[in-house]
Amino acid sequence: MTVTQFHVIPKRCLCAVDPHNVTGAVEFLLLGLSDDPQVQPLLFCLFLSMYLVSITGNLLITLVITSDPHLHTPMYFFLSILSTADIGSISTTVPKMIWDIHTQSRTMSHAGCLVQLSFFYFFSCLDNLILVIMAYDRFVAICHPLHYPVIMNPHLCSRLLLLSICTSLLQSQLNCLIMSQLTFCTHVEIPHFFCDLPQLLSLSCGDTFVDNMLLYFIAAIFGGVPVSGILYSYSRIVSSVLRVSSMGGRYKAFSTCGSHLFVVCLFYGTGIGVYVSSINSGSPRKGAVSSVVYTIIVPMLNPFIYSLRNKDIKRAFQKLLGRRP
Repeated sequence: MTVTQFHVIPKRCLCAVDPHNVTGAVEFLLLGLSDDPQVQPLLFCLFLSMYLVSITGNLLITLVITSDPHLHTPMYFFLSILSTADIGSISTTVPKMIWDIHTQSRTMSHAGCLVQLSFFYFFSCLDNLILVIMAYDRFVAICHPLHYPVIMNPHLCSRLLLLSICTSLLQSQLNCLIMSQLTFCTHVEIPHFFCDLPQLLSLSCGDTFVDNMLLYFIAAIFGGVPVSGILYSYSRIVSSVLRVSSMGGRYKAFSTCGSHLFVVCLFYGTGIGVYVSSINSGSPRKGAVSSVVYTIIVPMLNPFIYSLRNKDIKRAFQKLLGRRP
């Protein structure tokens, strides 16, 4: 990824100043979640523990699925990709935050901020698209069970994964393009624990109206379309399940997509909740605290949601442990 040349304006930026006449090195200062020195050790231990639990859980899910041939099905294949995306998503933000708390040096260069923003949006978008594919997988399995092996064949799964990766890469680079066009003062204080594009837009010295409109357009396309796909899939699933006469058949059908539906509600519910709370509170620091939910807690909970009630994964995990001396 090429870092685009950007322009720096003095601390008190005025509209009359031509940003093309001044250049320099931008230094971002991540304020984090708290400035209280007494809270820092607690935050360090808390987020280090959450990061290790998330990495361990998602790695175990991926390892169990790849090691057991009985789990080499489309549903578990995309679950392993979801776990991999969760590992990437949480690894773009939490290690930097833990390091900042440990060293008390919270600075980040412009290039580092671009890299972090690029990877964060890539893995977040990939998470989003994999959830859509998993919803489509459940739709085919419940509504067209006889044609499921034909429809969800390995070639289609590979193409869906490739399409998701390319789309996520496009979305992340579009967000990086927006940031690379922003003008900043020499020292920029970000009231967050990672480089978040809406925060950067609000701290920019130049006119960001076009950038904001472009950001909303990207969010509507890359967020609205997947949500519509999930809602359509589950509307067809509910309609099909309600036509089943026996209660046992209905329960069995709903149980196959219960974990995925819970993860979808958690993923989108926390994201919407953080957005609404940040608007109502008017405090950027409170928005940063709320962001912990969907950036750290959701990736940490996903392995437990998919494994606690899943007999196939439990059996495969016990089998994996049994192979060890």
